[in-house]
Amino acid sequence: MAKLMLSPSWGEAVAGLLSNRGTPLQAVLLCAPQCRALASQTEGEAQVIRVLQEKFPQASAIKVVDISGGCGAMYEIHIESEEFKEKRTVQQHQMVNQALKEEIKAMHGLRIFTSVPKH
Repeated sequence: MAKLMLSPSWGEAVAGLLSNRGTPLQAVLLCAPQCRALASQTEGEAQVIRVLQEKFPQASAIKVVDISGGCGAMYEIHIESEEFKEKRTVQQHQMVNQALKEEIKAMHGLRIFTSVPKH
C-alpha cells in the first residue's frame, strides 16, 4: 500500500504514486479541466452568486467560477452592473469585496472583473 508523503516535493510523490499504478500524471492533469467543465455549478459558486444578486440588484450579468477545482478556495467573478457607473475600478472591486466579506474569510484567493453595461 502506498503512503501519502507530506513534503515540499508532494508533486513528485503524487507523480510517483500514479506512475506506480500505470496512470501517467499528465493524463490526470489534462483530465481535470474537462471533468470540471462537465460538472454542474458547485454549492460555493451558487452561494457567491446569491450574495452578489442580493447586493447588486441592478446587475445585468453575474458569472462565478470556482477556479480551485471545486474546493472553494479560489473564485473568479465577472459582474456587470449599473451600480459601478462613475466609480474607479478599485472602488468597484471594494464594493464586491464588501459584499462578499463573510464568504472571503474561507477563500484563499479571488479574481474580480467588473464592468458597467454598454447600452
